[in-house]
Amino acid sequence: MASLWRKIKRTGRVAEPAPEDPGLESKAPELGGSVQIRHVDAGSCNGCEVEIASAFGPVYDAERYGARLVASPRHADVLVVTGPVTRNMEVALRRTYEAVPEPRLVVALGDCARNCGVFAGAYGVAGAVGDVVPVDIEVAGCPPRPEAIVAALRELTGR
Repeated sequence: MASLWRKIKRTGRVAEPAPEDPGLESKAPELGGSVQIRHVDAGSCNGCEVEIASAFGPVYDAERYGARLVASPRHADVLVVTGPVTRNMEVALRRTYEAVPEPRLVVALGDCARNCGVFAGAYGVAGAVGDVVPVDIEVAGCPPRPEAIVAALRELTGR
């Protein structure tokens, strides 16, 4: 046990350096550089959710840029919607959007949210997220990489 403590002391703190500040302009300056995010799965295959978990995990750590996941739409500033909007989720997504206080933003995450992706024309699909609620930012990919998710969140926070 003592050798482990010596090794820790000798090695010191090891972390990746923070990326350079790209000088982003916040898309929502009224939010003050931090956003509270409510994630809504409108009918996805769960691929985007895995990447969201990675984006907020210890490697990409989206919280260091002022983005935080919250459990209630009433506490949120931003809705991150994944998947095509299914007929069963259409009303729920509208109600969730209406529950988010102004100013509110919507991020369509992934190809399915943007244009229904591989689910386009399916009988249970009501449409893309933009067909149900207004979308402010779209993130491409099936599923989008964590770097793309963090980049979109940095656009929101301006950090």
